Amino acid sequence: MALGMYRKIVMAMGANRFVKAAAGRYGLRLAGKRFVAGGTMQEAIAVCKAINETGVAVTIDVLGEGVYQLEEARRYKEQYMELLSQIAELGLDANISIKPTAMGLALDSAAAYANIREIVACADRLKLFVRLDMEDSPFTSDTLDIIFKLQSEQLDRAGVAIQACLYRTERDMEELTEAGINVRLVKGAYAEPKHVAYEQMEQIVEQFMILAKARLDSGVYTAFATHDDYIISGIKEYARTNAIALSRFEFQMLYGVRTGLQQQLAQEGYRVRCYVPYGQMWYPYFVRRIAERPANAWFVLRNLWK
Repeated sequence: MALGMYRKIVMAMGANRFVKAAAGRYGLRLAGKRFVAGGTMQEAIAVCKAINETGVAVTIDVLGEGVYQLEEARRYKEQYMELLSQIAELGLDANISIKPTAMGLALDSAAAYANIREIVACADRLKLFVRLDMEDSPFTSDTLDIIFKLQSEQLDRAGVAIQACLYRTERDMEELTEAGINVRLVKGAYAEPKHVAYEQMEQIVEQFMILAKARLDSGVYTAFATHDDYIISGIKEYARTNAIALSRFEFQMLYGVRTGLQQQLAQEGYRVRCYVPYGQMWYPYFVRRIAERPANAWFVLRNLWK
């Protein structure tokens, strides 16, 4: 089965209300724990401490997207503010990732910006860093507007994720690079319509490498979020042959995926960061992880009966 078809099937199954209901009752305990570091901040912090001890940094995400009321967004904002305080107090090698829709972007763009700005200002005071996650393509322009507006206010302890699969990304990346904005480059985990995104994985990988090389040449700090051996080897080789300092980039990988490789890269001297999500709103994130790689689905199925 082609990867594109596999992803469409998984995303469709994930949207089924009966599957969602079963996941809500049993999922985090039986399957979600593969990719999610628990339901509470305390559980996530314990996981992050253990990861830091292996020489790997972390970025922590409070799972939540598609909030229906601005009061929900306010609660997420407060949780992130508390999380930043905990990171600073405990001295974790950590930053945070936030989804703009969890801050209310789909409800009120001005309110969402105010929430995000408050979080970034807090991070600035604590000398920490905030990453804006990139969600599906209807939110791309608004998310980029937010990062550029933050920069215009000298709140530059913030960066953004950008998806290699979108046709528009090459132009967006040029603008982000010109502005000197820290970027996390990802393949893209959302089911996008074919008129806005590449569908074939070979094309997405090719675009990823084109963008990665341009960023390495630019000298602007970049996080390459991938588990793909071909991409990782290509970035390592390009950095080596072009005398690009290892301090100019990092590799990022997901909690629960290729942990051994994360530690190996760290031992080789590369900066490595593990994306650690937690929270009760874990299900959409979990479905995207299963949709990315058939191997993830098989791992979860094997562990259901252990």
